[in-house]
Amino acid sequence: MNTARLDGAHRPRRLAATLLAAALAGTGLTVAAAPAAHAAASDAVAKLPISSYSAMAVDSAHERVYVADSNMGSYSNSGLIAVYNFQGERITTISTQQHISGLALNADGSTLYVGGREVLWRYDTSTYTSNGLYVSTDTCGRSLAFSGGTVYYTTPYSYYTSQCDTTLTYLDSFRPADNTAPRTNWQDYGKLQLEAGPGDRMLMGQPLNEQAANPFLTVYDTSGGTLVRNAARRFADADGKGALNLKDMAFSADGSKVAVADAAYGTRLLNTGDLSDAGTGYQGLPSDATASAVAFGGDGKYIARGAAATGATPDLLVQPADPADATTPLEFAFEGSLDGDRVAPRGLEWSADGSRLFAVTTNAAGNQFWLHVIQPPAVQYDARFTGGLTHSPAQAVAGEPLAVRGKLEQDGPAPTEPLKVKATRTDATGTHDVGTFTVKADGTFTVLDEPDLLGDATYTVSFLGDLTHRPAEDVTTTVSVGKAPTSIALTAPEEGSLSTGVEITGTFTAQGKALPDRAVLKVTRTDRLGTGTLSSVTVGADGTFTINDLPRTRGDATYTVSWPGDDLHTASSAEATVYVRR
Repeated sequence: MNTARLDGAHRPRRLAATLLAAALAGTGLTVAAAPAAHAAASDAVAKLPISSYSAMAVDSAHERVYVADSNMGSYSNSGLIAVYNFQGERITTISTQQHISGLALNADGSTLYVGGREVLWRYDTSTYTSNGLYVSTDTCGRSLAFSGGTVYYTTPYSYYTSQCDTTLTYLDSFRPADNTAPRTNWQDYGKLQLEAGPGDRMLMGQPLNEQAANPFLTVYDTSGGTLVRNAARRFADADGKGALNLKDMAFSADGSKVAVADAAYGTRLLNTGDLSDAGTGYQGLPSDATASAVAFGGDGKYIARGAAATGATPDLLVQPADPADATTPLEFAFEGSLDGDRVAPRGLEWSADGSRLFAVTTNAAGNQFWLHVIQPPAVQYDARFTGGLTHSPAQAVAGEPLAVRGKLEQDGPAPTEPLKVKATRTDATGTHDVGTFTVKADGTFTVLDEPDLLGDATYTVSFLGDLTHRPAEDVTTTVSVGKAPTSIALTAPEEGSLSTGVEITGTFTAQGKALPDRAVLKVTRTDRLGTGTLSSVTVGADGTFTINDLPRTRGDATYTVSWPGDDLHTASSAEATVYVRR
């Protein structure tokens, strides 16, 4: 079952969310919706009636989502497009006699273009009636993009489908204005992928394959009716390392950036003008998650990053599109037969207004698919630290637990799951991560640490925000860390004798960080003849020790036991006086 989670990318946690299931009337499908009590997201899930996935297209004008089942492998295989509304309810299915692949919508959403084996189908999105234009034969699956008033589509052809990944692929076009389908004369090896963007731009990316050890990414200008190639980049270095392993690509809402889902790297953020690396990129995906999809929200607020991951590792991160915004991502982990196990390659699309994210997930075998309709929050609320920070004990000592306490207030509805704060300690050796701590229902929190260095330690507590709450201004406090105390306790007899001697037992106690070695105690005896140093004693593992002495004269003998201290512990001493008889 999928769970929405709000926490740091490297410290994922599960939101306690009970999914509500409701049968969809007349469809036989099931929708699961996260409780509305949490403003961060809601998630509707529909099991798709397909066994393979080719493409998804979102029609924001009519609030429709189209998902294509490629069903390739045989000339006689039929094709299918499942049509859903923005609530995740299936409206209809469109069937074709032969397999289909890429999908693209025209600018106003009135026409859905569908890549067939030998036909480019054109469907009226209000009636789902179609007419087809016969084009070059495709045996491997097309990619489609509508840009600059033209439909661009790839034509990979191989007699054997086992060679589709390395076959030569052509980039062709269809011009609705004059109903012609000219070839662009661009081509390369492998299943080339297309992605349209704002400002009459289009991306073409090459998946990694045996015919392309160093695949390319390139940006086209489609405004003039003839493709003009602008920026292009290959990513491998002089040693052949770092080659692109393309799974998906997307333009930012303003067209200035390109995000790439690279299975070998993660999420690349590039400048559209020259495809150079952006100055600030996104944080890495969770450990063991492999990038599979990427999409920017149409309103420019968010980016969605999909991945293939196992177990509780997040498969989807939804976060601010600005990489400099440290707001904690909203994370989803897809697990099992109700949700799929990972985000499918090219499986993310947004509505034009950014109010909904559509995600196609698949199981590990890649033969079952699910459509998720996710709604990020419409608003964010403020959060703030109040009252400063306090700490206990009042005198912090090296190597002993220290509690730093504070309070975080937040506006808006109460979160379903507690908020988290992050703490660091800065001392003479630098800044250290203390950890992440839970905020209680009343807003209070406790940071637990064990400082191990004498001197000032400055604690900084941060709330990085989430998709419901804005980050809060950091709060700090400086704590003076001193040496840990030690003590010596002696048990001595009231009297001893010159003949039988004196036996004194004791206990040595050291707080704070454990001593590297057992303490060695200095022992002196003072009597009427003066002061002399006796043999030192080593404290046992349980902190106890024993002193045996043969006094040299009658009268009072005062025994002093002392320890000089070390870098982290104070010195200590104790005395005991014994009256010595003959």
